[in-house]
Amino acid sequence: MKKRILCFGDSLTWGFDPDTKTRFDEGIRWTSVLQEKLGSDYIVIEEGQNGRTIASDDPSEGEKNGMLYVGPCLESHKPLDLMIVMLGTNNLKPKFGLCSMDIAGQMQIMVEKILSINHFKFGDAMKLIIVAPPCVGEKIRDSWLGDSFGYEKAIATSKELASWYKTIAEQYNIGFIDAAQYVVVSDSDSIHMDARNQHKLGKVIYASVKELIG
Repeated sequence: MKKRILCFGDSLTWGFDPDTKTRFDEGIRWTSVLQEKLGSDYIVIEEGQNGRTIASDDPSEGEKNGMLYVGPCLESHKPLDLMIVMLGTNNLKPKFGLCSMDIAGQMQIMVEKILSINHFKFGDAMKLIIVAPPCVGEKIRDSWLGDSFGYEKAIATSKELASWYKTIAEQYNIGFIDAAQYVVVSDSDSIHMDARNQHKLGKVIYASVKELIG
């Protein structure tokens, strides 16, 4: 049976192109780079949604709360060998009023929910990796997204997420990747990755996937 991998995230997983404001084509998104490198014995399932948060209801963008969707999403794609979660960037928006510890607290609750579903409905068959997203870029002040992300405060808070996520991963004995160690966001909007960095992230995640599930 083919190994099935669920990639659960926001616009960074959906493949938002910071230059055109459209979606990157197949072969460019990190998820499809992962699929290409893994080959035909694997199925990579893309579950990225623009604006998705970990667990915050968005009063202006609609149904973006990842916590409410993660359970149905897991069950609809069962069986799964691995889930990769990369969320947290949208939680930086000032309308949510969250510090890095609060964002990590939401991630911890999401991890517990996923692991509970994995235990009771999947028989602990699924592995889990959490990815700290790339940090907000230094040119956020010039970005069309700057106001919605709170400018420089988003930069500082984004840099604090990785250490929190790493602690969560160690606590629950799950996989962890700090994307900021390998990729950067584009100067075009200081939030999303360009094609080159999408490809780099795909290769980094590929290495972790092979190490974890072979």
